[in-house]
Amino acid sequence: MPLVPGAEPLPELDIPPPGRQNRAAVLLRLLLLLPHAAVLLVLSLATFFVAIGAWCAALLLGRLPDPMERWLGGYLRYDTRVNAAAMLLTGRYPPFELAERSGYPVQVRLHSTALNRAAVLFRLLLAIPAALVSALATAGWWAVSFVSWLVVLTLGRMPLPLFEATAAVLRYRMRLGAYVLLLTSAYPKRLFGDQGAADAVLGTVRGPSATRPLFVGGVGKVLVGAFLVLGLAGWSANTLRSASPVEVSTAVRTP
Repeated sequence: MPLVPGAEPLPELDIPPPGRQNRAAVLLRLLLLLPHAAVLLVLSLATFFVAIGAWCAALLLGRLPDPMERWLGGYLRYDTRVNAAAMLLTGRYPPFELAERSGYPVQVRLHSTALNRAAVLFRLLLAIPAALVSALATAGWWAVSFVSWLVVLTLGRMPLPLFEATAAVLRYRMRLGAYVLLLTSAYPKRLFGDQGAADAVLGTVRGPSATRPLFVGGVGKVLVGAFLVLGLAGWSANTLRSASPVEVSTAVRTP
């Protein structure tokens, strides 16, 4: 489907429909992903400095230099593949590489566009609302991750509503990462799915994809909303715990 006139192409996430997963791999999933966590830590440090250089270059050129774009895009793909495995969206072990891996079920598709210099200058400030939404949704998912893990371990697969909600959270997080890393000028959107979006599919979908477009059913939308509420509740509880007893007492007595 071609892009709607005047619209910006959003980064896309392709994940096949939920299928059978090896229960032993589900049982030990986070333990098995520890090597990837260590690699991501090192890559994150390097990416921080590349991103600073990319920001300066984008201010001057209005676009990212090709080597920086390849590195940042590779980092985003690697991070998304690891998180997809950690969130039980796929049973395939992620490859240790930044390049796009043909045949791997989780694919990130980026659309390189020119960058507005003013939007680049204030990118981190502009990203704050989307970052808050992503942080709450992701925190809410991890708050109930033990239940999700038990469900997948018991059934040997992820139920469709849970898959839709989990994929929606991961896709929004990926789109936020692409926006912050200057890989797209499109602001993160559609946390609750692509229903009614004419540009939900751009180009060709290669292989089975349950996320392009991503249709989130009623139960899935309720789960996404619950993730947001749980994330907000956790943030509020942490804020109260970090406040001094005097501050809390004063806040309670204030009408």
